[in-house]
Amino acid sequence: MPEMTLLGWFHTILGIFAVLSGFYTIYKYKVIAYGVSSGKLYVLVTLLVAGSALGIYNQGGFGVAHILAVLTLIALAGGYIMERYKWFGSFSKYFQALGYTSTLLFHMIPAITDFLRRLPVGDPFIDSFEDPLLLNFHMAFLIIYVLGIIAQMIWLKTQVN
Repeated sequence: MPEMTLLGWFHTILGIFAVLSGFYTIYKYKVIAYGVSSGKLYVLVTLLVAGSALGIYNQGGFGVAHILAVLTLIALAGGYIMERYKWFGSFSKYFQALGYTSTLLFHMIPAITDFLRRLPVGDPFIDSFEDPLLLNFHMAFLIIYVLGIIAQMIWLKTQVN
């Protein structure tokens, strides 16, 4: 595993901060919204994290993490547009939740991958992207994401606008 660059450290520290603020926002408000301070913080920090990911090329070129960064930028834009302009009327809140919450999944996939490939230093947990431990984490995150989205959709449906 290559050494962490200054950009890598910036990206990692902001990524941790983004994930924590995202989960806090969902815990407190049930959905991420730019209209609340912790949601705004999450969106802005996630924007920085995704942008910085596009500048990290120590793994040999444009890869999965870069694709996730692009998807994150698209999901952030979609969530913001749905929240701000409500292009789909009353259904916009569902697309907003889907967009913003998807970015948490897009954070977690490269985060756990990098964590397991780097730690413990000198003897990392995994040495391959096909390692069952990594694939199980990815599957667990996907299941949690799907269940979370379903819970958000149900909660949003019960809200009176």
